Amino acid sequence: MINYEVSDRIATITWDMDRPQNVINAESCLAFSQAINRALQDQSVTGVIITSGKWDFHAGADLDALMRLSDAQQVIDFSAQWHKINRKIEKGGKPFVAAINGSALGGGYELCLSCHYRIASNHPGLRIGFPEIKFGLFPGGGGTQRLPRMIGLRAAAKILLEGKLFDAKTAFDQNLIDELATTEGLIDAARAWLESDSADPEKPWDKHGFKIPSGDVWSQVGMQSFTAGNALLHAKTKGNYPAHRAIMSCLYEGLQVPIDLSLQIESRWFANVVLGNVAKNMTRTFFFHMKDANKLANRPMAHPITTFQKIGILGAGMMGAGIAHAATTAGLNVTLLDTTLDRANLGKDHCQSLLSDQIKRGRISEQNAKAMLKKLKPTTDFADLADAQLIIEAVFEDRDVKADVTRKTEAVIKPEVVFASNTSTLPITGLAEMSQRPANFIGIHFFSPVHRMKLVEIIRGKETSDSALALAMDFAKLIGKTPIVVNDSRGFYTSRVFGTYVQEGMALLAEGVAPALIENAGRLSGMPLGPLAVADEVSLELIYKVSLQTKADLGDVYMAPPGTHVIKQMVKELGRLGKKTNKGFYDYPSDAPKRLWPGLVDRFPQNLSAEQPSVEMVKKRLLYIQAIETAHCLDENVVTTPADADIGSVLGWGFAPHTGGVVSMVDTIGVATFVAECDLLAQQCGVRFTPTRGLRERAQNDRRFYSPLPDAA
Repeated sequence: MINYEVSDRIATITWDMDRPQNVINAESCLAFSQAINRALQDQSVTGVIITSGKWDFHAGADLDALMRLSDAQQVIDFSAQWHKINRKIEKGGKPFVAAINGSALGGGYELCLSCHYRIASNHPGLRIGFPEIKFGLFPGGGGTQRLPRMIGLRAAAKILLEGKLFDAKTAFDQNLIDELATTEGLIDAARAWLESDSADPEKPWDKHGFKIPSGDVWSQVGMQSFTAGNALLHAKTKGNYPAHRAIMSCLYEGLQVPIDLSLQIESRWFANVVLGNVAKNMTRTFFFHMKDANKLANRPMAHPITTFQKIGILGAGMMGAGIAHAATTAGLNVTLLDTTLDRANLGKDHCQSLLSDQIKRGRISEQNAKAMLKKLKPTTDFADLADAQLIIEAVFEDRDVKADVTRKTEAVIKPEVVFASNTSTLPITGLAEMSQRPANFIGIHFFSPVHRMKLVEIIRGKETSDSALALAMDFAKLIGKTPIVVNDSRGFYTSRVFGTYVQEGMALLAEGVAPALIENAGRLSGMPLGPLAVADEVSLELIYKVSLQTKADLGDVYMAPPGTHVIKQMVKELGRLGKKTNKGFYDYPSDAPKRLWPGLVDRFPQNLSAEQPSVEMVKKRLLYIQAIETAHCLDENVVTTPADADIGSVLGWGFAPHTGGVVSMVDTIGVATFVAECDLLAQQCGVRFTPTRGLRERAQNDRRFYSPLPDAA
């Protein structure tokens, strides 16, 4: 677990736990502390190297163990144990150097900060930083106190609050590490520093007269950081993320006292955050469930993993071109087909633009970008698809158009090739009726913009085979996407549920609720945009067309969603089609930020005879309607697990990430409480808020969707 050896008076402590990554838990802390004691007590040892026997240096805290702690004292003790070890390194009287051979994250990087010098391998895959904020947590092993004392308050706050990870060169440029070395020369560089006159065994903050770089809390820089910083932080987080507030409190309180007292302050704030619902829900979804999804835990394992060489894409619009970019970036050959060569070439141009942006950001070289672009072939000839291993259709949301390209494609491809539709609304089973091989027909629903959105929704039709599903999941993993698997339904899971958010916004507007209240409540609830702004982005015209298609398909059983007449008026009577025409619920002036269209108040008069609903009520309606529709999807087996429902909601349409996802939100509220509140909403606002049978059964039997603790990693 922790290896110890001495050579030429230098001790090397190597982390090499019996698991994929090195982590902080009770067992590893004990073994590591004992190794440090050996080095400090051995008078022949003059310096210590800390490194790793694994590909990565250290992954930080064992989140499974951390999330199982049940009271504040347990969390404080967990944090204090790591503090004690790191202070032993700092105050032991011997110089320690971190030889960072791979990624050092969270508590792993906090270990590096406690060392007196940090040398990192220049390997391109190495990453350094504090990702905890992405899980609703923050560095509780000294990160909030050592980092600002090392690089200054403002720079440290930015790193802690954003959770960005840095490659070795960027980390060096930002003074997060002290030296770069080759992987082969890393240990030699560490020994060289220990043998040099620069090997100082005392930390700057333990020396008399230490001052924080760039100024302390009460300096001009400090006061600006806290006054302006808190305002900007609240504007960004809407007060939904306790970890952000805790970081600012740790910085403000901790930097006014000596380091040992500051670490106690950090531990107490850490306990406050760890035991909160936000951290527990976010960690469960963004760490445990995401890890399972990315490992393809639900993949049919009886089928061999597909090794892809070439795929074909039908339609070179924004979606098709985005998928082509993802595939070529993953090293695949791509045939991009459209009705004209000009249209196909426009898709290639879009790929080139995305690659150019990657070059500017330093993510790929110009040489690699050119090689990727050579793998993309624009065409109008279906015969060019003959040797593709997967076909992805991304043409217009029109059944006739999709039927036509399906027939033409199947005429040239091999019988075993999987045909996938990128449709966002049309049922896969119905589209598969146009295919000669429905077992090979599947839905692969990407989200726009493809290069930014991590989720892929894979939809099984009634006849879709396990082998087709396995191949689709392999493809998603290859191009770096997180897949969820759902069963067929109109709108599937993500589009179906997300649509209720937009529809409820329009229902509120029709009721006379102030447009600004609707939009602000949407953002305050944690959604990335208000529902009216979302409708503009999607296109009011598209929403209207989808509603007409749905009505035509369902016939007599069709029930118009609330606010249907709103979208009809906007499109048919007013010609306001959304952002694409600079006219929707918002105006989009060329020389100013977007603003709500003033005409909304005249067209949809506000109910002045009664008080406007509270912000909390509007927030509740906007979030609860999505939860009700998710419950319908679970009852109907459209989405099969709460984990997929949560992942799909936060990655697919940005459902209030601080909740951990729509199902986690219901669990946090309490199923029985949620059902009771929905019953009241159904009386006040309409039957659409009526709880599902599955929700009522859970409420009656006091059953949560999740057990109180995460599954073991």
